[in-house]
Amino acid sequence: MHGTENPRVRIVEERLLSNDWFVLKKTTFDYRRRDGRWQRQNRETYDRGNGAVLLLFNAERGTVVLTRQFRFPAYVNGCADGMLVEACAGLLDGDAPHDAIRREVAEETGFHVRAPRKLFEAYMSPGSVTEKLHFFVAEYDETDRRGAGGGDAAEGEDIEVVELALDEALQHVADGRIQDGKTIMLLQHAALVGLQALRTR
Repeated sequence: MHGTENPRVRIVEERLLSNDWFVLKKTTFDYRRRDGRWQRQNRETYDRGNGAVLLLFNAERGTVVLTRQFRFPAYVNGCADGMLVEACAGLLDGDAPHDAIRREVAEETGFHVRAPRKLFEAYMSPGSVTEKLHFFVAEYDETDRRGAGGGDAAEGEDIEVVELALDEALQHVADGRIQDGKTIMLLQHAALVGLQALRTR
């Protein structure tokens, strides 16, 4: 599926390259430049559906809950052990963003999300990946923990739950121990407005 609202774009051909794990297409289109000239371009797009991400926080204790898991693409692109520390996230899989993120948080961390609050939406790699992420925050305490988490082993997930002080997590961003973009965005947002403010904004 592609946009239809831009008169400067004319789709010429769409070719399926792969439909294994997700969908990879090559599209040829004409694009009208600002000077009025039409230019033919080719792009490959990887469509894995849209997703949601959530930062669990405890304002009283000044902590956040993150996850650590192996990411093969990071492993083959310079991350020595392939282990990334991330905010809990997952694909929508046909669910509304609020419902999807509740499901993912329960699977990955064992926490029941009481009231996920949406912050914003963002395209994370718009040069080639179609995915749009819905960003959420939610407050937690120990009474919200309903299980061990760890993810779905049948899907290859082996997820460690990590609780850090927000200041420590921000230091991990500064020194490179946290390199995941969506997580950095949420941590920096939390630092910008403050954990207390996240309760009401």
